[in-house]
Amino acid sequence: MFAEIITIGDEILIGQIVDTNSAFISKELNKIGVSVYQITSVQDDGKHILNALRAAKSRAQIIIVTGGLGPTKDDITKHTFCEYFNDQLIENKAVLKHVETLFAKYINTPISNINRQQALVPSKATVLHNANGTAPGMWFNEDNTVYVSLPGVPFEMKHLITNEVLPKIAREFNRPYILHKTLVTYGLGESALAARIEDWENNLPDFIKLAYLPNLGKVRLRLSAKGPNKKLIQKAIEVESRKLSKLIGDLIYGTENEETLEQIIGQLLTKNKQTLSTAESFTGGKIAESITTIPGASAYFKGTVVSYATSIKIDILKVDTEIIKKYSVVSAPVAKAMAENVKKLMNSDYAIATTGNAGPTKGDSNAEVGTVFIAIATPKSTIVEKFIMGSQRERIVEKSVNKAFELLQKEILKF
Repeated sequence: MFAEIITIGDEILIGQIVDTNSAFISKELNKIGVSVYQITSVQDDGKHILNALRAAKSRAQIIIVTGGLGPTKDDITKHTFCEYFNDQLIENKAVLKHVETLFAKYINTPISNINRQQALVPSKATVLHNANGTAPGMWFNEDNTVYVSLPGVPFEMKHLITNEVLPKIAREFNRPYILHKTLVTYGLGESALAARIEDWENNLPDFIKLAYLPNLGKVRLRLSAKGPNKKLIQKAIEVESRKLSKLIGDLIYGTENEETLEQIIGQLLTKNKQTLSTAESFTGGKIAESITTIPGASAYFKGTVVSYATSIKIDILKVDTEIIKKYSVVSAPVAKAMAENVKKLMNSDYAIATTGNAGPTKGDSNAEVGTVFIAIATPKSTIVEKFIMGSQRERIVEKSVNKAFELLQKEILKF
């Protein structure tokens, strides 16, 4: 069973906002056995929307549209659906009552006729209650194709998908099972990894597909299985993932069940009752940011020193000026001193330190752009590794953040 998602809004097409709605909808549909065949973004233009609806009907059984349901003149989705279905708008008393209640309870300005027009819906639509907003969701079923229209506001759309759309799809359609398992690897590029597991990949069952998802220093290997028998495909995925683990167990740090490496590290530190601090130069606090986005990180993360300037390395982290003069600020001895000194300063069990040249100029060091040193201070020792991360600033930083977490996990697992 296939679905297609159509997002409506000039703001998406001009890059003013990022379309996160489609990612959420795709993920949720996949959980109930519906595969997304295509995602399309269109302008706030009736003709363009009509063309998108007609094209989607040829590809999918379920078409989900988000956006264009507000009270202003540029919100034309309801009118376009009327044209598409040769329908007309009628007032839905339940929606009108809901809109009036929202204004009475939460909105200081008086309700206007424009706001009351939110209660106008196509007569052929089944209204989906939007508890979080004034624009209702709409469900149409015509010629064995389901059309769902949802507001574009993310928290309204998510509530409708979770509480209205998915349960209705589950009741009305027989769907296959779709299961995924993702193994996350570090330390080997996509092509080298593919060569190493080629024989195994060539012998996968027909109903299991493998996808390579490379991302700046790590490669996720996603196994996807689809079929009518849930137990069969669950067992097959487990069998194949065990085979894969035997081939590349040295590269796998774990499975991705909504868990990042940062979360796994946090779990390890919490379990061991240990703590972490960081001293960041060219990464500018991105390592600390990745850690502190995790709920409960305060249990193990002490803090960071963003020593972007050389003077901060000297004055706050107490890196010896003679070391900097002798080896330069981008060097293994400086990275080592940063890690050990922030560990002492924060009284933590582990510490990460980064120093490098992300470009575009060389700054306070003669090191070539892309040169990076990452140090990990542990309860017993400190390791430092040098990397050449390329020439693009953003890639250098992101790859270094990923590599720092990879090195830290390896050190934690040694004890």
